[in-house]
Order: sequence, then C-alpha cells, then structure tokens
Amino acid sequence: MTTTSKDPILVVLQLTGGNDYLNTVIPYTNPLYRDNRPVVGVAEDRVLPLDDKVGFHPEMGPMKTIYDRGDMAIIHGVGYPNSPRSHFRSMDIWHTCEPDKLGTEGWLGKATKDIDPNKENVLTSVAFGASLFRALVLPGVPVAVVDDLDTYGLLPGISEQTQRARILDRFARLYSPAIGTGAVMDYLGQTGLDTLEGADILKQAPQMYSSSVEYPDTVISKRLKGIAQIHMANLGTRIFYVDHGSFDSHSNQVGMHDKLWQDVSQGVECFFDDLKEHGVGDNVIMLMFTEFGRRTHDNGSGTDHGAGGAAFVLGEKVKGGQYGEYPSLESRDLEQGDVVPNHDFRGLYSTILEDWMHLDAKPIVEGSFEKFPYLG
Repeated sequence: MTTTSKDPILVVLQLTGGNDYLNTVIPYTNPLYRDNRPVVGVAEDRVLPLDDKVGFHPEMGPMKTIYDRGDMAIIHGVGYPNSPRSHFRSMDIWHTCEPDKLGTEGWLGKATKDIDPNKENVLTSVAFGASLFRALVLPGVPVAVVDDLDTYGLLPGISEQTQRARILDRFARLYSPAIGTGAVMDYLGQTGLDTLEGADILKQAPQMYSSSVEYPDTVISKRLKGIAQIHMANLGTRIFYVDHGSFDSHSNQVGMHDKLWQDVSQGVECFFDDLKEHGVGDNVIMLMFTEFGRRTHDNGSGTDHGAGGAAFVLGEKVKGGQYGEYPSLESRDLEQGDVVPNHDFRGLYSTILEDWMHLDAKPIVEGSFEKFPYLG
C-alpha cells in the first residue's frame, strides 16, 4: 500500500535580541499600556486590531493577513521563571531547556538525533546564519550550516571554505567563554567537519528552483528564500533554523522596531506564498520566538530587557487564534518592572515536538509542561 503522507517540517525563526512583546501584540485598549509607553507607545489609530483588546504593530500587515486566514497561533506570556535578563544566558536556556544549570545539548540537536539516529541524512537539519545555533548542537549530530545560499559554491574551493571557517570560528568564540574551550573543541572535533559537509549538497537547490514570488532584498528574506529552495529540492530536511535581529531596542526603538518587523513580516509572507504557489506548504510550520520581552515602562528612547514575551506558530495546519492569557500590566503584578511569563517555553516546544513532529518531548525538554491545542 502506498502512502501520500509527508514528513512534518519545522522552520524556526529566532527573533534575536529580545523582541518587545508590548509593541508587537499591543494591548491597545488597556490604559496601562499608554501610561507605560509615553515615548515608544504605538498610537491607537496605527495599531492593526486583532480583536477589541490587542492588535499588531503597524508594520505587521503581512502577518495580520496570515493571522486573519487562520494560519497563525499567538502564544501569550511565554518565558520561564526568574528570567536573568541576559541575552546570552536566556538564549542558552531557550536552546538547551536547562534554566537551572548550564546546558550543553541543544533541544533540536536531540530532536534531530531522534529523527535520524543513524545519521543517514546529513541534511536532516539545516541552519542559515553566521554561526552554528546552540539549539542544534549535539555531539555526533550533523547540521548543515550556510551563511548565504546565493553565493555558496559560486567560487569553488574558496567560498565554501571561507564560509565554513567563519561559521566554526564564530561558534567557538561565542561559546568557549561559557562552557569552556574543551567542550567546544570536543564538539567541533567530533562533528565540525561533518557539520558542514551537507552544505555541499545544497549547491544544487537554487538551480532546481523557479518561482513567481519576488522576495524583498533583505537578509531575512534571502535566507527564507533559501529555506524554501532547499525544501522544494526534496533533500529530506526536517528542521530549518534561521534568526534575524537585533531586536535589542534600548534606544531609538520606534524606527528600529518598525524596520525589523517590516522586514520579518514581508519575508515570512513571501515564504508562505512561495510554498503555497508550489503546493508544498501543507507539511510546514514556523515557530517564531525571542529570548525575552522587554520592560513594561519605556526608558525615554527605547525599552530595556524584560521577561515575558510572545511566540508565534504559523502554517496551513495551525489552528489559528490566541492561546494563553496576556500577562497583567498592573504594577502589583509586575516583577522588576516586567510582565510575568505564564506559559513555560518548554510547553511550547512540547506541543511542536509531540503534536507536530511526533517525537517524545519529555527527554528533550526535561519534563512535562502545559500544552495548547494549536496543532494536531
């Protein structure tokens, strides 16, 4: 008997730097929002309403289109207890699911191993970026990493080597101070060469691709287009990872945040339009997350590091809508001036791992956590 079922695909888009929750999913009818955002608050007539309580940032029009057709779940108040409000430490927690100690194994590295335990496909996981993402790192598990698919392989023997050296060097310099040179070198020694070997195969993907969708000329759009190209090349990739930023909006937030969401929203819309045009989007979801939200009260120019944030899950098979409660903005309910997370990020991961990827989440996220029914 033949089957037409397709393997589920996960695309992770990391909003690096701490995206401002309150100016992304805006509680525009709550007077406390106005009180706390005298400088960076978005005017009510610019908000894109989702209902009578919250609305999107005005540059998120393409995201609202996806939400309105029922292909987006907004998960409110995502985070974890006792946020350290440190970029590196918080992202490390998100990457390893270890909030109480320094983790060494990436959650998607574990998932990749479960999907392909015998390393039959070096392209099971593919990352786009200037460095390896810790979420994908697990000794013995290969990850193909490409900085720019458009230029990769155009200068044989030069471009590939340059990209590989830069990616590995950045990973080593980023993580050696935290987990020690020995641990990083052990990883690179075991899987460093293997890690980028699969990128050689990826050179064929752009040549196999044709589309009427015109992506904007931005970094995130180019990388999302690269993911679409690889997905359509049927190379067996199950997990894609990419980031964009920095969303670290301590100052000059208004123009900065506008541009970031303009680029992300346009790129994401083109990505899903591309998949739809080719009829290959029904087995793809995208997770968008950030390491923490930002301080409730602005600082006169921007917003400082916070705690609770929002995550988004997009795709044709997503049960759209809003999940969880928007955290209270009442001063008595804030911690260190931040909204308090009310949905553990490991529950977010568990939903995706179990209800989409059909994997056992408990050993990956180190326990059982509340899930919401936006998948399955």
